[in-house]
Amino acid sequence: MAMLPYTLLAVVVVLAVSSVQSDAEPVRIQLRLAGEKRKHYEGRVEVYYNNEWGTICDDDFDMSAAHVVCRELGYLGAVSWSPSAKYGKGEGRIWLDNVHCTGRETSLADCQSNGFGFSDCKHSEDVGVVCTQKRIPGFQFISTSSNDVETLDVRVEDVRIRATYSQRKRVPITEGFVELKDAGKWRQICDEDWNMMNSRVVCGMYGFPGVKGFNTRAYKLLSQRRKKNYWGFSVNCTGNEAHLSSCRMGKVLKLVGNSTCVRGMPVVVSCIPGRAFAPTQSSGFRKAYRPEQPLVRLRGGANIGEGRVEVLKNGVWGTVCDDNWDLKAATVVCRELGFGTAKEALTGGRMGQGMGPVHMNEVECSGFEKSLTGCFFNKDSLGCSHEEDAAVRCHVPAMGFHNRLRLGGGRNPSEGRVEVLAERNGSLVWGTVCSESWGIMEAMVVCRQLGLGFANNAFQETWYWPGDVSADSVIMSGVRCSGTEMSLAQCLHHGKHISCPKGGGRFAAGVSCTQTASDLVLNAEVVEQTTYLEDRPMYALQCAHEENCLSSTANPADQGSYRRLLRFSSQIHNNGLSDFRPRAGQHSWIWHECHRHYHSMEVFTYYDLLSLNGTKVAEGHKASFCLEDTQCDEGIEKRYACANFGQQGITVGCWDTYRHDIDCQWIDITDVKPGDYIFQVVINPNYEVAESDYTNNIMKCKSRYDGHRIWTYNCHIGGSRSSELDDFPGILTNQLQRR
Repeated sequence: MAMLPYTLLAVVVVLAVSSVQSDAEPVRIQLRLAGEKRKHYEGRVEVYYNNEWGTICDDDFDMSAAHVVCRELGYLGAVSWSPSAKYGKGEGRIWLDNVHCTGRETSLADCQSNGFGFSDCKHSEDVGVVCTQKRIPGFQFISTSSNDVETLDVRVEDVRIRATYSQRKRVPITEGFVELKDAGKWRQICDEDWNMMNSRVVCGMYGFPGVKGFNTRAYKLLSQRRKKNYWGFSVNCTGNEAHLSSCRMGKVLKLVGNSTCVRGMPVVVSCIPGRAFAPTQSSGFRKAYRPEQPLVRLRGGANIGEGRVEVLKNGVWGTVCDDNWDLKAATVVCRELGFGTAKEALTGGRMGQGMGPVHMNEVECSGFEKSLTGCFFNKDSLGCSHEEDAAVRCHVPAMGFHNRLRLGGGRNPSEGRVEVLAERNGSLVWGTVCSESWGIMEAMVVCRQLGLGFANNAFQETWYWPGDVSADSVIMSGVRCSGTEMSLAQCLHHGKHISCPKGGGRFAAGVSCTQTASDLVLNAEVVEQTTYLEDRPMYALQCAHEENCLSSTANPADQGSYRRLLRFSSQIHNNGLSDFRPRAGQHSWIWHECHRHYHSMEVFTYYDLLSLNGTKVAEGHKASFCLEDTQCDEGIEKRYACANFGQQGITVGCWDTYRHDIDCQWIDITDVKPGDYIFQVVINPNYEVAESDYTNNIMKCKSRYDGHRIWTYNCHIGGSRSSELDDFPGILTNQLQRR
């Protein structure tokens, strides 16, 4: 029978006797994990028996059987198992059915079953497992007694790039000997059959997008002075694998002591880091990098190298539909952005939902394209919604950022006082960060540096978190972050000259982190369609005047005079992965007698009219007198309502609509002269509440005012376009209303 096509995780050869065939000859079986859209430690369970690969039926399968499978594959145990062909339907025979294990068996063949080949199941019942990522130390993964070695996948305890002494202090380590840990020992690979595709895979799994040459002579001289312990096989990669574990085994290497690999030397790789990780920009990966205008970006990810995939088309950013989305396409994205191979190709809007068009559907990549835009795809995205937005998680280089920062005194590992490692008087010491001007942007960088996701809160007092007493001294002050830095040290700060009037101790900076966050986005189309002018008398604006919703020139104005108001509706969506909740608790909300409601945030939005050079000519602000779910996507239940002092917030998948006829839903333009302007709305302007993406909190429109009428056009949210569009589309039907 021809070998079945598969993508597998692990293969191991075992010699076992089936419990239902105690008198029969011993049988040889191999296990592997196969299937679609999976990580290397999960998949459909397949058995190699009688020279054929087959599957296992899910009837009576349980966690005990899953533990046996995973341990047989070299893992410490199982996390879960899945029925009903979760990883796709297999092919060929269904070898085992009604498997019963105690969990103590050394092989699946030791478990009770109907016997090999006796099954009444279909492949729609193929079972799958998810194993722990930790492997059994010293496990012998490959048995040379198998006559099928060259069809198996590489399976070892660990892989590393071992740098030479002169390179070990470099961060990240990009060059060195490739070593595999097998049966508890680190071993080298003979380079006689090694090629650039193999190097590409090793570099990719360590977070590097490219491969370069190295000084062969220097490494050959170095290897001659070292004692070598070669691995017994060569490696055969196609170059598309996300990890060396997915490559095929090559031919068996004859181990003859010092005469092993006599025509070669231990394998060496030299990788090119992405620009963000390179010591200097010039040494970074440049093949597909476009600093002037990237064509692909990631949004909404909690950590470095992950996020929703967005592509630029005709100057407008849009998303990618997840139909056919796989690791090959995800890896093209990761390499293009300066990361390594993809760890995961995520589907179903797992990194939040985007806005705007869906540009690509049914993407098919070979894996060697320089950009996702070079892959084949279906331009017709009919039937695709943002619920199907594709995302990626990429391998990123080990920069050691987490070793120079820690959280102390918190109730759990995701919160605490921020403590940094810095050099003082020639030695490295731990200390605190001055909390003066400490905010959510700085906290975001801390959480990202530690791999803890988004910042949930930034604290300027941490007396309730007693950290390490020896780390009480302030050793970092004046921290200012844009929010995009990979480490706190990359933010602006005072350096060695500390200035912290409050001192450390109870006023040291602190954070709490979370893996999910909200993401508020204003519907620009609704704003553009609802903008109009209204002249309203002062006697009808008393409440609004008390809440500072009018310009300062309204203070001495006569009650019979009119104010000219630029009115509009706003529809604010929560496209993130957690609800948007006011930072302040209900006990601290402020009651406003005039409007008879509570303010849960001091400022929720800014409304501004700017000159073309960015100067404010008119402004307004809107306290969140009611944050609630006005409407939700189908199947999502409203959770927040302001009536009866109810909980305020915006649920994921819901939106809050502020109609144009609500008080303060305007900009007072009474004193504005005719001309061309920029109409701007900013949500959550003071970053009071954590979000996964702040760039889309700004909406801008072009506006033309002739003294009687106003036109708004080209409304778009921040980051949705490659550049400002200045074309005036013509007269729109925004008429002046007078009350």
